[in-house]
Amino acid sequence: MRLSRYSDYLVRVLMYTALRRPERVTVSEVAQTFSISRHHLVKAVHDLGRNDYLVTRRGVGGGFTLAREPHLIQLGDVIRLGEEETVIRCTDGVEQICRLAGACRLKEVLDEAAGAFFDILDRYTLADLVEKSGAMKNILGLQAQENCNNEDRKYRSQ
Repeated sequence: MRLSRYSDYLVRVLMYTALRRPERVTVSEVAQTFSISRHHLVKAVHDLGRNDYLVTRRGVGGGFTLAREPHLIQLGDVIRLGEEETVIRCTDGVEQICRLAGACRLKEVLDEAAGAFFDILDRYTLADLVEKSGAMKNILGLQAQENCNNEDRKYRSQ
């Protein structure tokens, strides 16, 4: 089974946001980090916010943060936002039912396989995906960014 780009973007946004916790993240940041179209990410962030995975804030100083702890965000639920659990429909392009419907078991078999796929995804959480956060932050250059932000906070508090 191949995931859609949209599902990939949903997961990337959540992973990046988890790595930046508790700081607010922007769509532009994620787009630049992963070389993804900002336009495509806006829809993903909107859907994640609408489904209570992100807390979003618009306007100046806007952005988003995780709405839940990473261990409470199941990968299967996130992927379901971007994928259908049915692999095929037994219709043609104009919704005419296949002539073999009722005798063919292909849809049943593929639906069972998709169910197994989602069962495995349901075993994992966002926390599992960012378990090696130090290495991931290093690869994305977030360690240096965190150090700069900490220095800024120290300076402002003096």
